[in-house]
Amino acid sequence: MILNGQLPTSIAAAAQALQRGALLGLPTETVYGLAADAGNDAAVAKIFDAKGRPANHPLIVHVASAQGVQRFASRVPDFAEKLIDAFWPGPLTLILPRRAEVAAVAAGGQNSVGLRCPSHPIAHAVLQSAEALGVFGVAAPSANLFGRVSPTTAAHVAGEFGDDLLIIDGGACDVGIESTIVDCTRAAPVLLRPGVLTPQQLSDACGVTVITPNTPDADAPRASGTLESHYAPAATVQLMTAADLQKAIDAHANENVANNVDVVAHPTVAVWARSPVQVPAAKANQFICQAMPTSAQDCAHQLFAQLRDFDAQGVAHIWVEIPPPTPEWDGVRDRLTRAATPTR
Repeated sequence: MILNGQLPTSIAAAAQALQRGALLGLPTETVYGLAADAGNDAAVAKIFDAKGRPANHPLIVHVASAQGVQRFASRVPDFAEKLIDAFWPGPLTLILPRRAEVAAVAAGGQNSVGLRCPSHPIAHAVLQSAEALGVFGVAAPSANLFGRVSPTTAAHVAGEFGDDLLIIDGGACDVGIESTIVDCTRAAPVLLRPGVLTPQQLSDACGVTVITPNTPDADAPRASGTLESHYAPAATVQLMTAADLQKAIDAHANENVANNVDVVAHPTVAVWARSPVQVPAAKANQFICQAMPTSAQDCAHQLFAQLRDFDAQGVAHIWVEIPPPTPEWDGVRDRLTRAATPTR
């Protein structure tokens, strides 16, 4: 059931659902979350079950304000405090040492916990109302089946979980990709998952250089959305340079000519590129070509919705031009790289 998030009765219904241990589709500025009371282990277990998510893969706990950190974290380093001051509410998750008596299931059994304060006004209203009912934090991974494309509208969530799930409609998510994750359990901050915040922005805010590992970090706590294969649509995703993309289009069209394929029931390849591409007019029915935004922010906003739209049109392949190798594109490039990595 989808409720209008602009109505006070919907906010109250959402908070009450969390209080009684039910799951909730919750809008945030990044993506929609599948939410439950982080302090209710049985409710949190429903998230893992509904998503098909491994129980040792931790969830991010969303709090109504910076003051909520103290309920879950045993220690907050100075650089973490500065990051909170600079970017909360907003699309930043901090991994902090966890208080032993709270959120063990949400944390996947680790002695650390991921915390975030979302800036979406409807999420904020739900969290505040839930807090008044004794729900002091809400575990909320993306509201999709594990490993699949994250949802950025209420309709996406309903398509994943059906009408039985209560969903609060907050419109399309502004950011469109998940939060930046910074590990604050060590002597210096370490970037675990890129998002729309760049390492330079983070470093400038906290006064300490944020470390960006080039290889998997054995000392890092597990964090959401960091599996090698993730965010994947049903179609096969492949990243290419603009030149290789044009070659692939030409080869695909010529292959069908050689096989005497003149008519297809629907397009088989979707192309998402910043650079202009040329499709042979006689084979245009085989392709869906969509322009990728030239700004990283706009591309992040559209990314998951675009992948879902390509899937809905029944293509077998999604060919994407590789994003630019600059920091502001790191979050988009990360999601596309994981979407293009085969599941092992």
